[in-house]
Amino acid sequence: MDFFLTNTQTNEVFHFPVNPEEIQVQNEKKIETIDIIKIGEIDLPLGEKRGNISFSSFLPAKYDTFCQYFDIPNPIQAVFKLDSWRKAGAPLRLIITQSPVNTLVIMPNLDYTIKGGETGDIYYNVSFRSWQEIKVSNLSFDAVNSNSNQYKRPDTKPIPKVYVVKQGDSLWKIAKIMLGSGSRWKDIYNNNTKTIGKNPNLIYAGQRLVMPA
Repeated sequence: MDFFLTNTQTNEVFHFPVNPEEIQVQNEKKIETIDIIKIGEIDLPLGEKRGNISFSSFLPAKYDTFCQYFDIPNPIQAVFKLDSWRKAGAPLRLIITQSPVNTLVIMPNLDYTIKGGETGDIYYNVSFRSWQEIKVSNLSFDAVNSNSNQYKRPDTKPIPKVYVVKQGDSLWKIAKIMLGSGSRWKDIYNNNTKTIGKNPNLIYAGQRLVMPA
């Protein structure tokens, strides 16, 4: 399982180096309660509230076996990058491999802690909320035409999952983890021939392989 966050404005991808122990997913229905004389309270469902996803982990200063990949980011630089994305408020795409999570979100909260005795490591808590596009109706043609070149809508299409090769991986092993069957290794190879080269048995740690849809 890997955690990826993509900035839809810049296409930058952040790969969280250490997986959290658990993920909290909260879905809730909107309810309006009406009090009717002689009948009492009646609950009216009004649809779904925007979902929330949150988790906690840490950014290590040095690589260790619990890391998802070797070339881990500097913790301070990583926190500054994530916080700049939070402040910008642009939609982000959160992907958690081997899970149903592949969705546009905003990041309303990011807090972090530096603990004494653990020099360089930064512990963080982050939460995401499902992103909802704001739609404006009843615009004149002239207004739409004049503003069409000023704003770039984010790409809301699901993007393919990306797997970062780790030491000891093989295409069969990656296909088993990501696609559920090792026999689909050829699908991964055909999708990444430029990255892998002519020999499908030679893959290297750090390579980014795009999974077939």
